[in-house]
Amino acid sequence: KKKKKKKKTKMDVRAIRRLQRISGHAVGAPENGAGRSLVALDRSGAAELKLVSMEKVGRVGVIYLNRPKALNALSSPLIQDLVTAFKSLENDKKINVIVLTARGRAFAAGADIKEMKDMDFFTAFTRDHLNILEEVIAQSKIPTIAAVNGYALGGGCELAMMCDIIYASEKAKFGQPEITLGTIPGAGGTQRLTRAIGKSKAMELILAGGMITAKEARATGLVSRVCKPEELVPKALELATKIARFSRPVLMLAKKAVLAAFNTPLDQGLTVERHIFHSTFGLHDQGEGMAAFSEKRKPSFQDK
Repeated sequence: KKKKKKKKTKMDVRAIRRLQRISGHAVGAPENGAGRSLVALDRSGAAELKLVSMEKVGRVGVIYLNRPKALNALSSPLIQDLVTAFKSLENDKKINVIVLTARGRAFAAGADIKEMKDMDFFTAFTRDHLNILEEVIAQSKIPTIAAVNGYALGGGCELAMMCDIIYASEKAKFGQPEITLGTIPGAGGTQRLTRAIGKSKAMELILAGGMITAKEARATGLVSRVCKPEELVPKALELATKIARFSRPVLMLAKKAVLAAFNTPLDQGLTVERHIFHSTFGLHDQGEGMAAFSEKRKPSFQDK
């Protein structure tokens, strides 16, 4: 019997064309939902990585967790590769946004329990390898988007929440099941989840060790958008490309101002916002943006 060729859906084509218009690059059909660029694609610096893969699409960097047989469990080697890839993209001044996603049916099913099961207090305290993700991803200065393709549990859910925006596949599920292993979330789960979805729902998930669907996550505010599986990465890339058009320093300042809302009382947050707003008037790109608006043309930002 001849195998039937899989046809592109109309939605696939529309998503690809939208991305082409926004980025100005030709983009191929998604490969297993990956949404790869076939032109404007740069994998420089990724040769040494084994458990993640890295691509550049225009001014967007894309990182794929690539340990699908282990459901992308966050082992020490995977974390090391992820940190290397993330730092490489953030240090590239041509990259304005980073998209983090994964291959296979899971985004990340948590930390690697095989590595952790024999740890004692001293080892856990001194070998806090998840903390490096906090330092590198959660504290990144440029915008980050998590495109959650499947299970995001434990450390995987915490990893997604370290990003600024979460898009999720309809098949995605979120949870903090650490209680079932005799421990608690240790990479931001008790703090970020509570801030995202509120005390009652966070308590339910953390104390009962359950999961919520992508639809439920969207309703609680944990997720910004739910997509069909084949549209997830193209939609995340579409958003990232829209964001990446703008001035890099202004994007960084805008992110800093929003994050201040989580760390300061309202009056202090408003002061931070005003100071940042005033500081933009010392940038070339602020003048260019307002001049372009007045002259009814597209701005030409120079990231300064």
